[in-house]
Amino acid sequence: MSNTTGSGSRRLLGRLRQTLAEPGEGQERLDRIVKLIAEEMATHVCSIYLFRDAETLELCATEGLKAAAVHETRMRMGEGLVGRVAQLAKPINTANAPAERGFRYMPETGEEIYSAFLGVPIQRLGERLGVLVVQSREARAYSEDDLYALEVVAMVLAEMAELGAFIGEGAALAARHQQPVAFRGTIGQEGTAEGHVYLHEPRVVVTNPFADDAEAELHRLREAVDALRVSVDEMLISAPLGDGDQREVLEAYRMFANSKGWLRRMEEDISRGLSAEAAVEKEQSTARARLQQVPDAYLRERLQDLDDLSNRLLRLLTGQGRDTGAEMPDDPILVARNIGPGELLAYGRSLRGIVLEEGSVGSHAAIVARALAIPLVIHARRITTEALNGDRILVDGEQGSVHLRPEDTVLSAFRDKIAMQAEAMQRYASIRDKPATATCGVTIGLHMNAGLMADLPSLDGSGAEGVGLFRTELQFLIRNHVPRRGELAALYARVLDAAGDKRVAFRTLDIGSDKVLPYMKRLDEPNPALGWRAIRVGLDKPGVMRMQLQALIRAARGRPLTVMFPFVAQFEEYKAARQALLDEINREEKLGHVLPSKLEIGAMLETPSLAFAPKQFFDMADFISIGGNDLKQFFFAADRENEMVRRRYDTLNVSFLTFLEQIVRRCAESNVHLSFCGEDAGRPIEALCFAAMGLRNLSMRPASIGPVKNMIRRTSIAEARAVIDQAIENGDQSVRPAIMEWLRGNWA
Repeated sequence: MSNTTGSGSRRLLGRLRQTLAEPGEGQERLDRIVKLIAEEMATHVCSIYLFRDAETLELCATEGLKAAAVHETRMRMGEGLVGRVAQLAKPINTANAPAERGFRYMPETGEEIYSAFLGVPIQRLGERLGVLVVQSREARAYSEDDLYALEVVAMVLAEMAELGAFIGEGAALAARHQQPVAFRGTIGQEGTAEGHVYLHEPRVVVTNPFADDAEAELHRLREAVDALRVSVDEMLISAPLGDGDQREVLEAYRMFANSKGWLRRMEEDISRGLSAEAAVEKEQSTARARLQQVPDAYLRERLQDLDDLSNRLLRLLTGQGRDTGAEMPDDPILVARNIGPGELLAYGRSLRGIVLEEGSVGSHAAIVARALAIPLVIHARRITTEALNGDRILVDGEQGSVHLRPEDTVLSAFRDKIAMQAEAMQRYASIRDKPATATCGVTIGLHMNAGLMADLPSLDGSGAEGVGLFRTELQFLIRNHVPRRGELAALYARVLDAAGDKRVAFRTLDIGSDKVLPYMKRLDEPNPALGWRAIRVGLDKPGVMRMQLQALIRAARGRPLTVMFPFVAQFEEYKAARQALLDEINREEKLGHVLPSKLEIGAMLETPSLAFAPKQFFDMADFISIGGNDLKQFFFAADRENEMVRRRYDTLNVSFLTFLEQIVRRCAESNVHLSFCGEDAGRPIEALCFAAMGLRNLSMRPASIGPVKNMIRRTSIAEARAVIDQAIENGDQSVRPAIMEWLRGNWA
């Protein structure tokens, strides 16, 4: 196989470039490519298998196998040697294919006479497109040069597929970035939105994988690598001296940026005919493939570092990326792998929706999205690979679904849904200033959740009676340092100013779990949701909690102040936190500062244990707010981040409603004010059932107040309770079917 030495690789790429430049449809090009590779590598067979769907490979072109097998031979992922190459995302090279584990004979291809087999994955940045195979009659392994040549060709095929080189009548590949794609993700923030894609970090597209002048490409690569190293050094110099974790990450960056092996491999790729960009991406694709196979978390992070560095290098080489000046559309839907709270706040309310590949329902991004009332879908796998700036996109935050480049029928149905919602919002506006009084005469207090000053205008517009939860952690999350007491006092004062005479319940700092401060050392906890978080952090690190409590007292300036402590699991925690606040009140009084005219101190009931606290707890608390999101996941032992279990348990499960009723009863015995705060409070059916179980105050996102008020005003809470009691007596697992049937009968 002398043709596939370094000079042979350049010749193969050169001929491939000429072939791709010739006119022709997609299938015709693929046919020419397999013929060319077979000739250049002096092998009997060359075949291209491409994915028809996520699990099925199809023979799309061949030189040497039976022509009738093209588009007829198909196999599942992992099936046969070709399927194993696709599954493992790495080459298989064997002199005796029939003896290999997993070999499967396809009689329609006529391949039984071929012994030697070399297959390499066709992939781009971890996205599997297919498999490129060469075969020979004689039993011998292909050389390292053969393997390298085939990998380079596979990489070029992936790039050209990205650019639409194989599109046309009878094409083997569907048009990339032109077809409709649907994604099923996780609900991060409810709401629906139609708009156009705006990529937080636009993908770099390599438009020319071939090197016109190898020396010039080597010079471009070395210049870009030098610039990359300088930028990493500058980041390291500017990193805070005390931030050991950040410095450790940047040191790893610098190690990779100065890796001689990384640079040498890219230089070799260029010497064999690739452009500088294609050489970087070839190494990046290799790192991505390894990333998917590595079980060790530390090694995965290091490979992620290399992946990020490759992206930086590609941006330097191409001038593409987030600084391209791509104009934001009038109706932007932000698409990103992940995003920090500061970056998201910088976009502000200009966004119609947000779609992330990563993140969590309790992440910084989700918190900000909820504060801004922007529909959010997370875990939309591979959307940053599929989406391009300007693509039309539909986001359904109520279903956790995303439609990219939707078909007309999908678009029409989605617009009908939005129109119906808009019509409903007009109805809700007409009852904005009316109480949420049911037909049986029971009135429910409806309050809103907030976390930003920008939320406060919704207080009047939504018809909320007050702020049932003001999240204070956002001001800590968006900074690179602990905010000063004066800054917080000024912010909290503005919140109270904006609320006027309406009650605002400030929740103290709720950090930990997946809400880690940028300047706080991240703990490697096996189960962060059950770990060192919220009030546990506050009591263990009293300095920050004291500073925040002082800021709240000073912000009140003689007005009423309501403070609640999050994630209280036992009476002693509440007593300690309450005493800390009272100590600060005494201290402020001694300093001669104006004290709040009225002080309410409460707790969030988010753990089942607190429902069974001694009666003294309920007697001591001024109010209790049920934190429904956490309480539900702990009650059912079902992680709300886990799609396999989070939908398994219904909020209207009889056991959960009975548990809520027990909390209502205990609060009533001590005459303590009780509310329910969380996503479920903003769902009309759930809100009605909570009211039927005795809850008289609900706190939710502003947009939910109208629908919930509309539901309550149209129904009888007493009748709803009778329906629930009958469902319980019948032994139903959930009261939802009975309630839905009753509502349909009432509203028919």
